[in-house]
Amino acid sequence: RAFFGVRTLSTREGLPTNAVYGFLTIIKKHLDTVRPDVCLCAFDVHQPTFRHKAYADYKAGRRAMPDELKAQMPYAKKVAAALGFLVIECPGYEADDIIGTSAKMGDERGDINTYILTGDRDSLQLISDRTTVVLAKNKEDVMMTREKFREEYGIEPEQFVDVKALMGDSSDNIPGVRGIGEKTALKLMADYGSLDGLYENIEEKTIAPAAKAKL
Repeated sequence: RAFFGVRTLSTREGLPTNAVYGFLTIIKKHLDTVRPDVCLCAFDVHQPTFRHKAYADYKAGRRAMPDELKAQMPYAKKVAAALGFLVIECPGYEADDIIGTSAKMGDERGDINTYILTGDRDSLQLISDRTTVVLAKNKEDVMMTREKFREEYGIEPEQFVDVKALMGDSSDNIPGVRGIGEKTALKLMADYGSLDGLYENIEEKTIAPAAKAKL
């Protein structure tokens, strides 16, 4: 997000710095707002994950990371560590898995309020009574609490994973049900609660014939 959103910057030696600068700016803003007692920053390890092993075409077709961005990754990690973050990478898993696991651990402890700073809507499924997703947007970031999520999507955060299963995710090359988009998926989850609930009631007349045929 920072790399593509901040104009080209570099050191005298020619090392690009725009991603690190933008990354630092975004994080500093939220550190000042949330003032966390504990903070971690997760990074992807550039090797296959368990998802690639389960589905060979996972993220197929994605463009490779630009060299100018790749050169800045080690410095982004140093910046995060200098700010007091625990920097975590885990071979075979994505940064999102680390974030989700950490949020779940906080939920299970019951005495931690977790804030996830991300631009990825997949993380909305992690929202709980104690976990808030700070959704980074181009103009203004949005504090996605359970109430805010329910207001915007008409379902509970725990149902969002089934919405994604129905609609698929083109950015990760994950197929859903062909012809079922987000609007229909949200309505079906609002009506039937889960994928299991939907297929248990697939003969219901309230499901439009066209949607039923696709399902």
